[in-house]
Amino acid sequence: MKKAKLNFELLANVCFAPGAPGFEDPIRNLVLKHLSGLVDSVSVDNMGNLLAVKKGKSRKKIMIAAHLDELGFLVRHIDDNGFIRFTTLGGFDPKTLSSQRVLVHGSNEVKGVMGTKPIHKMSADERAAAPKLEDFFIDTGMSKMDLEKIVSVGASVTRRGDLEVLGDCLCAKSLDNRVGVYILIEVLKALKDAHLPWDFHAVFTVQEEVGLRGAKVVAHHLKPEVGIGLDTTVAYDTPEAPNQDAGTRLGDGVGIKALDSGAVGDRRLIDFLLSQAKKGKINHQLAVVPGGSNDTAAIQSMVPGGAITGSICIPTRHIHQSVEMCNTKDVLDTIDLVTQTVLSVDKLSFRHL
Repeated sequence: MKKAKLNFELLANVCFAPGAPGFEDPIRNLVLKHLSGLVDSVSVDNMGNLLAVKKGKSRKKIMIAAHLDELGFLVRHIDDNGFIRFTTLGGFDPKTLSSQRVLVHGSNEVKGVMGTKPIHKMSADERAAAPKLEDFFIDTGMSKMDLEKIVSVGASVTRRGDLEVLGDCLCAKSLDNRVGVYILIEVLKALKDAHLPWDFHAVFTVQEEVGLRGAKVVAHHLKPEVGIGLDTTVAYDTPEAPNQDAGTRLGDGVGIKALDSGAVGDRRLIDFLLSQAKKGKINHQLAVVPGGSNDTAAIQSMVPGGAITGSICIPTRHIHQSVEMCNTKDVLDTIDLVTQTVLSVDKLSFRHL
């Protein structure tokens, strides 16, 4: 198997495309363009999940899910001075919102910036207090009359930011989970001419950030024998982090998650993934992350009769903040492990230990 190489332009485009939960059309349409000629069938279900199928020798199914949606916001009010009040789509730490550049998706895209009371006007108590979501507003520089010609209540808002290289790392908004989306596309490219043992269902899910909603629908419909969530995970390897809380570390390879708050990885699949990583000489690390979850939990709980489930994850610093960071080598290791897993899934033992 050839080792993966980074397609920076594709990753940059995937990161840049907007797609807040429930508003995934732009990123889904971009992915659709890149699936041409790679799979046997493509469909979009009523909820908006994108299902790409590459047939194998057996009708058994391996489903690998990467969510399309990114953290975002929803317009809930435009005041008399044209300032937008909003609610969140997904889990935000309020202190990360200050001065973020955003795009408001009305009939046209409107650029804006997150604003709050300047420090010069804060009382001592206000300076000491943690910021709250209701402290923030979006300033587009437009009047209420002009803004309401383009934007209405219920419009989505996403963050702005380009993909950059910092040392050995990649830095951008919404690497959670656009890096997973990118990896799944690259896996399909790598498997274009391969003969697969099982049917491979590459699923690009919606509304993960607001409750794993898309994956629940797909898992219940597909009923795969094996289901894997492909997502970012916390690399808590920054200066303040105790060693036992690291979870994963940037540069140590693809993450194989043993546990998060939503799912306990199936030991059969974990052992299989570890064996495939060793066989392919792929750098890897086991991850135990008590907080946070991903589509794996939906697959594990929604398949009638159960599926063998687990999570392959990309270590990510500054997760759910305005700029997230992954190590380039970890991204490539993840492509290699996912590709190897699909090619060898028939070697997975179904026996309980």
